[in-house]
Amino acid sequence: MKDNWRNGNDVKLLVNGEDFFPRVFDCIRNAETEILLETFIIEEDKIGWRLQKELIAAAQRGVSIDITVDDYGTWDLSDEFIDSLTTAGVRLHLFDPQPKLWGVRLNIFRRLHRKLIVIDQKLAFVGGINFCFDHVISSGPDAKQDYAVEIKGPVVADIHQTCMLLLLRASSRKERRNYMGQARAAEQPAAGDMRVLVVDRDNGHHRTNIERQYLLATRLAQKRLVIANAYFFPGYRLLREFRRAAQRGVEVILILQGQPDMAWVSALSRLLYNYLLRSGVKIYEYRRRPLHGKVAVMDDKWATVGSSNLDPLSLSLNLEANVIIEDEGFNQQLHENLTTITEQDCEQLTLKAAVRGYWWRMPLIFLSFHFLRKFPTILNWLPAHTHKLKLVKPLQETSDTEQTSLTMPSKLSNSGNNVTQDEKLAYEKESIS
Repeated sequence: MKDNWRNGNDVKLLVNGEDFFPRVFDCIRNAETEILLETFIIEEDKIGWRLQKELIAAAQRGVSIDITVDDYGTWDLSDEFIDSLTTAGVRLHLFDPQPKLWGVRLNIFRRLHRKLIVIDQKLAFVGGINFCFDHVISSGPDAKQDYAVEIKGPVVADIHQTCMLLLLRASSRKERRNYMGQARAAEQPAAGDMRVLVVDRDNGHHRTNIERQYLLATRLAQKRLVIANAYFFPGYRLLREFRRAAQRGVEVILILQGQPDMAWVSALSRLLYNYLLRSGVKIYEYRRRPLHGKVAVMDDKWATVGSSNLDPLSLSLNLEANVIIEDEGFNQQLHENLTTITEQDCEQLTLKAAVRGYWWRMPLIFLSFHFLRKFPTILNWLPAHTHKLKLVKPLQETSDTEQTSLTMPSKLSNSGNNVTQDEKLAYEKESIS
């Protein structure tokens, strides 16, 4: 497939929820015609309530709104939260809704993991930040370090098309009629001088797009390659290219989780350290808080920001979206940020530390590399399914049976979390510092 690079764009880096949420909410507040939003997680916390409030206000003034959330990631919103949105006219779609088995969610594969927002076909956001308070640093020591970008210019039409194609391909035949003729937005005039490419991954014709961009960047690197990634367990081809780049003199730096939100993920990553460190790859573990970012810079112009981790789920199963940016100024800004967190909040791993206990980990390391080599074949053993969306309707428009099948389980009633309406209103009024 030919890469569809767009010239004439403006891209702004947004670091953590402090940068991201105020800009998104302000743009929703000023939306005039259309909002498209895709995300993996919406939490029923102060960020989720603020999002709900802004979307309801936009819908009430006539803005067309389609929100698509993953059924696995966003499974526990209350009926009250959802019904407030749908009654106001927000179209809420569940990606691949599946029933639980004995109370356990088993639909862990092929998730909608990308985070995309398009406002009025003129402005877009792409990144890895979900709509939950733990992306705000003031939420506490478990707050996530993460990144997104705000984009204006011709490439916004490609991001809009990415969102619309999911609605067209995965909706029911009846609902699909609402999106006919809207798949391609009018191309916006130039807003800057940055060259940008939208790269999405799905389980159809774009299975390896994101991995291919990382491979290309690694092979073309001449001076430096800095990757910050939350969940690192890439395919064998990428591991081999990282080694080759380091061996030919490229400074290859990996910034990975040192204070993980899921300890087993870091344990898997560490099985690969010895293989990479022996060839000169530098590995730093971020220790200040959980790292959730998925960003990279190569040499002086190339950079990427998005939702894709370098692990089997993101590279081979999930729906993901990144943007590739070619611009010296943006590259330098992101590189300076990564350099700062490396110097202030990371611990560099040494080969001596990596080989400690190597004898008893050697069988696991052998199995890990064998697994990575065979993973594309293993994927064919997993049950395939067609991506589908289910539109959530207002409760008053559904029967009791339909309510059970079309709405998510109530987080508040099922968990015993007695959140009062006064507490919700207090959270909604609180600004994000």
